[in-house]
Amino acid sequence: MKLGLFDSHAHYDDEAFAEDKETLLLEMKEKGVSQIMNVAASMESCQTTLRLAETHENIYGALGVHPSETADLTEQDMNWIRENSKHRKIKAIGEIGLDYYWPEPDREIQKQWFIRQLNLAREVEKPVIIHSRDAAQDTFSIMKEARAEEIGGVVHCYSYSVEMAREYLNMDFYFGIGGVLTFKNAQKLKDVAAYVPIDKIVLETDSPYLAPVPNRGSRNNSENLIYVAQTLAQIKGIPYDEIVEITNRNANRLYRIEENI
Repeated sequence: MKLGLFDSHAHYDDEAFAEDKETLLLEMKEKGVSQIMNVAASMESCQTTLRLAETHENIYGALGVHPSETADLTEQDMNWIRENSKHRKIKAIGEIGLDYYWPEPDREIQKQWFIRQLNLAREVEKPVIIHSRDAAQDTFSIMKEARAEEIGGVVHCYSYSVEMAREYLNMDFYFGIGGVLTFKNAQKLKDVAAYVPIDKIVLETDSPYLAPVPNRGSRNNSENLIYVAQTLAQIKGIPYDEIVEITNRNANRLYRIEENI
């Protein structure tokens, strides 16, 4: 069976897709995208992500709360995620982590719920999807303390150095690489993409955000994954079709989706 692209991180429950989501998703297989991981960012989007995964054969879900949405979290919310992560289409806990770009929520609150959700992922035996922005050392330190290498997962939208990438490779984590790879000013990420073994890279769009060149600045969707795959093929010196097949298998392995491995 020829494998299509696997968009390992998207947000189709975002209001940016309110008008045409169903049409877009119906067309994805024809456009070479065989699977999509829809990733929650708030308690509300945990619920909409679960509904998307339940109603679309080619969509899986991740349940978790983005650091920017952690201010009002409760243990009741954690209980909801725990129970619903048992659903057969829910394959990860995420996106979770730290985001220091904005001053709120307080960093200690972000850390508290990052640790809590790492522990929850261990409890339910699901990999984690890590969001880390302007918080390289704190993110890594918390993950080391939590022994995240025993949990497994992916650093979404990887934006740090080759040196930090080496540390995450030692933890056997995957690297989510998306539209930024196609930007002219993204040499640091290109260096990381060249360094990281191809069997630890998964492709992502972060739709509706971070559309690649030539569509930079517009609403992103999984169809644009082709440009990320083409750029990665050039960097790695690997044929495009091999990039598609390898990264699809990587995403299936990352999310423990047995049928396609």
